[in-house]
Amino acid sequence: MAVGFGDTVRDRRVRVQGKPVESYPRLAPEVERGAVRRITVVGEEILRRRCRKVTEFGTAELARLIDDMFATNQVAEGAGLAANQVDVDLQLFVWDITDEWGVRHVGHIANPVLEEVSADDRHLVEEPEGCLSVPGPYRVVPRLDRAVVRGVDKDGNSLVIEGRGYFARCLQHETDHLHGHLYLDRLAQRERKAALREMQDSQDKVFARRASAAKRLGK
Repeated sequence: MAVGFGDTVRDRRVRVQGKPVESYPRLAPEVERGAVRRITVVGEEILRRRCRKVTEFGTAELARLIDDMFATNQVAEGAGLAANQVDVDLQLFVWDITDEWGVRHVGHIANPVLEEVSADDRHLVEEPEGCLSVPGPYRVVPRLDRAVVRGVDKDGNSLVIEGRGYFARCLQHETDHLHGHLYLDRLAQRERKAALREMQDSQDKVFARRASAAKRLGK
């Protein structure tokens, strides 16, 4: 990523694949092209195993998957979405998120690897976190306030994405998904059980809201 943390605070331009652009539509072009897929829910086996690396790039199938993931994320009002959340066993996630400084970040990354952070540089922030595969509940989860993830784009080009605050949380959350982990795993057992009970009570309303959003978009 060519823009550092300090620049992100001062420069409010939208970041697409980590780079600032002069203008960007309200709906990402991928949303317009994509179809909405079913989002997997906690308890499904695909959410609990490490995903396979993407090995074929520049294909129509991969581009279509990314478009569909953007469309699915949009109707679900998500910040990011991993491939196993649409029942695809690949190390891939997308994001469309606005951080605390009003900067919108949009993009996708395949085979992401989070950079290790030394103990001296680790600063945990505790903030509420939710998940599209755990429809409804939010719980406070500690995450590093800064994150750098390295991977490749859909054409196999190297990619480095840097985030702070809410966007850093998103990068860590989605990378966790590709390793078979949910934010629930970071909770104490009692809190995890309470979140699952809350999900059971709220998921029908969440699914209805997603269906309504898909209809409005003509998806």
